[in-house]
Amino acid sequence: MAVLQPEGVNDSSDINPEMYVDKKPSISEKQFLVAKEEGAMSGFYDWVRCILFAISVVVVCLIFLFRLVDVEGRSMNNTLATNDKVIVTNLFYTPQNNDIVVISHGAEYNSPIIKRVIAVAGQTVKVDYDNDQIIVDGVVLDEPYIEGSTYGNNIGDNEIPEVIPEGKIFVMGDNRKDSMDSRSTKIGLIDVDDVIGKAQFVVYPFDHFGYLY
Repeated sequence: MAVLQPEGVNDSSDINPEMYVDKKPSISEKQFLVAKEEGAMSGFYDWVRCILFAISVVVVCLIFLFRLVDVEGRSMNNTLATNDKVIVTNLFYTPQNNDIVVISHGAEYNSPIIKRVIAVAGQTVKVDYDNDQIIVDGVVLDEPYIEGSTYGNNIGDNEIPEVIPEGKIFVMGDNRKDSMDSRSTKIGLIDVDDVIGKAQFVVYPFDHFGYLY
């Protein structure tokens, strides 16, 4: 018996089964999507790890390599001024002549003090107030950075030893007439262990930015 088929429809054997079912992802496509999601998450975690590592490096540097110190007072004018912010390095540091150092000194100070190293252990130092000169090991220092005369109100009561003892340094402020430093018994010779580090850069304010000499 013949069966009539609708016009335009071929024999059932010629019909594509995919026309009658929803196409679903194959196993390989699912694996690709999962791998893509995992890759995106892996990339995100990589970024997080990089950021955390960078933060850790900065923290370690601030603790062990660098320190930010605010300058207070006029004793280092004109090299440094009040509210200048300086970077101090302290890793394996030993004070040297002419270094600008930050010192933790005495309970009478609320914050560290900052001075210039004039002489270190084993050197002789003489303050010549009459001629406004500092003489180290018999040589007059060339000090283009100083402000004002050597004589001031905060000096003259400390007897300077003939030779700076081991473990000590002699320091002065660049503003010689207005600096409490090793010329005074209130400061005296500085123990090397009290030196926090060397002041290297002024980072703020920006018009003072630069390397310290």
